[in-house]
Amino acid sequence: MAEESTLYGLAEAIVDSFNFNLDHAFGFYDNIAKWPNSNEGYELFADIGEESEFKGVKGTRVNKVFDKVKKKMLFLFDYGDEWHFIVELKGIELPKEGGEYPFVVESVGDAPPQYGEEE
Repeated sequence: MAEESTLYGLAEAIVDSFNFNLDHAFGFYDNIAKWPNSNEGYELFADIGEESEFKGVKGTRVNKVFDKVKKKMLFLFDYGDEWHFIVELKGIELPKEGGEYPFVVESVGDAPPQYGEEE
């Protein structure tokens, strides 16, 4: 992910890598086990005019949130189904010339269907 990307862009990349549709609200939270108890968070709600105690995702850059290696945040997608994804900054690399971002570094197994079993 390019460091100047927004958290909204990161959310798009995560959802797309699982072949999900970006059709639900989401947020990033520092309390991975109990996200409602988070001290740091970023929510789409703040960007769409809903009540939120946290900043929005559309104007927040990835490099401002993931500011040190090993920092982890919970990406919670769809507050009804509660898809949980742990996002961790593993390292920082200089962009490769001509490289396209974002891209999946490694994939293991098949992604689950977003809405249960497909017919």
